[in-house]
Amino acid sequence: MPLYMTIVLEMLKDQHPALHERLRQERKLLENVNLHAAALKRYHEIWMDRLALAKPGSEESQIASEALELSIEDLREDLRFESQTESDGAETFSLDAAMAYLNHRMPQG
Repeated sequence: MPLYMTIVLEMLKDQHPALHERLRQERKLLENVNLHAAALKRYHEIWMDRLALAKPGSEESQIASEALELSIEDLREDLRFESQTESDGAETFSLDAAMAYLNHRMPQG
């Protein structure tokens, strides 16, 4: 899990510095990194399963690598949504934002 935690922490620092700083100041950074790392790990496992079914005969390392890239995109979207919601200063979500989030999460095909 350390790899996933490192990826999450670097994404927060580089792409969402305001969210990173808020979590750090509230002493919730480690908790959130752990939660997002667990989500990233689940995304990775799900994508590996999907890709293995979609591309039988592919090398396991290639599937794992491609799955990690797709998983990072999923996490990037989660963090973008979380950061956007925070920057809006709103406790409630707009209907458009909620629908965009749900559409992103729905399985394709």
